[in-house]
Amino acid sequence: MGLPIAAQVYSVREEAAADFEKAMRKLADMGYHGVELAGLYGKSVEEIRACLERAGLEAISAHVPIDEFENDLDKTVQTYKEIGCKYVVVPYLSQDRWYGGSQYADTLKTISRISEKCHQVGMELLYHNHHFEFQTTPEGAYQLDAFYDTIPSEELKTELDLCWLKVGGADPVAYLHKYSGRCPVVHVKDFIHKDEEVVLMAVGEGEVDAQAIVPAAIESGAQWLVIEQDTHTYGTPMENMKKSLEFIKNCMNHD
Repeated sequence: MGLPIAAQVYSVREEAAADFEKAMRKLADMGYHGVELAGLYGKSVEEIRACLERAGLEAISAHVPIDEFENDLDKTVQTYKEIGCKYVVVPYLSQDRWYGGSQYADTLKTISRISEKCHQVGMELLYHNHHFEFQTTPEGAYQLDAFYDTIPSEELKTELDLCWLKVGGADPVAYLHKYSGRCPVVHVKDFIHKDEEVVLMAVGEGEVDAQAIVPAAIESGAQWLVIEQDTHTYGTPMENMKKSLEFIKNCMNHD
């Protein structure tokens, strides 16, 4: 029982910016199967592909701001297609673009256009949540659910970030089941509350029940787990990415 595991490159962004190839080799040596990109670090499509191929890593997905799609939809989609990504992910929507915001209706149309272009080249579009999406609608539903209810599932899949789900007050395992069949890529991340602040931790060192997540992700039809840690209050980025990977692998081995 298991799933392939990728690293979100944003977790080690300083190392990737300093020496992309060396950073990718380190992740591969730890045992990661793939990466999720967040920017190209000034490199060409060919350079990114070559680095990942030499490291033996698959580029499974990429976080791409919605503005990049709007500025040049064809080129942006083609870039990530050529790198080899199966998924592209809108990582965030600003408050004016989000539910109830002044540009929300336009954003839904933009997502439709991006999705159509992705489908034309065999890619799928996903959305990555934070915690603000768990504010409620006037009807009492989570805004995230209202957002996904508005868009057909074949048009937009989820990239559930289980840390932010929990911070927002939702149950990660319940959400994996709720979006079964619609969550091909799952973000595994951990945190603690410290002095009323959210402090991100290596997986297994915080409040997210990672052991319950792995079987739930598999049951929900997930294809990949992506480990992400945006900030590293304790330990170095590479140390934490290694700890997180080892914890998740142990969870899989114990099932």
